[in-house]
Amino acid sequence: MLNTEPEANTMTDQTWKRLADFVFELGMLRKTPRTGYQFLGSGAENVAEHSFRTAMIGYMLARKAGADVARTVFLCLFHDVHEARIGDFNYVNRIYNTSNPVLAITHALEGTGLREEALGLWHELEAGVTLESRLAQDADQLDFIANLKEEQDLGNPYASKWLDHAVLRLKTDPALELARAIQTTDQSDWWFVRPDESWWRKGNGKPRP
Repeated sequence: MLNTEPEANTMTDQTWKRLADFVFELGMLRKTPRTGYQFLGSGAENVAEHSFRTAMIGYMLARKAGADVARTVFLCLFHDVHEARIGDFNYVNRIYNTSNPVLAITHALEGTGLREEALGLWHELEAGVTLESRLAQDADQLDFIANLKEEQDLGNPYASKWLDHAVLRLKTDPALELARAIQTTDQSDWWFVRPDESWWRKGNGKPRP
């Protein structure tokens, strides 16, 4: 690993090389499973999938809360980047295992010019003092809540128990409102329920004679 950190706007061949390294490292998140679903018995996702919808939910919450939208989204995008190196520890794993996310982020971003900003985002998120950090934490939970609702609708009897506990972790009013909407919306409504049911009769998209 490199021992120096260039300025964010100082670009050398080595800086671009380290950024390329980080791009490949981010790709590991597509191959890193979220492990809690082992205990639920159904459902699956990788960390990259989780981070994408978390960021989108963060965008929605920040708009509704009048918060800094970009900062909230950045917090969401970086919240699990360290798991490319240390993996995802579920609640049972954490009883027996420890990790060092700050060290993982430090090593991942060494020499890229991004380390200082990324570590600042990490510490802000963990502190949970700013409105944006609380919204990002809630977005993280809401992605999980949406997955649990999907599994509940598909027949997993344990998902509703998990949902009750997950909702209690939410901190902000917009997140609680969205959680209520998620809990009362069938996961298939967005495509199955349409104002005009004639589309069902069209089959492959062409009107039937």
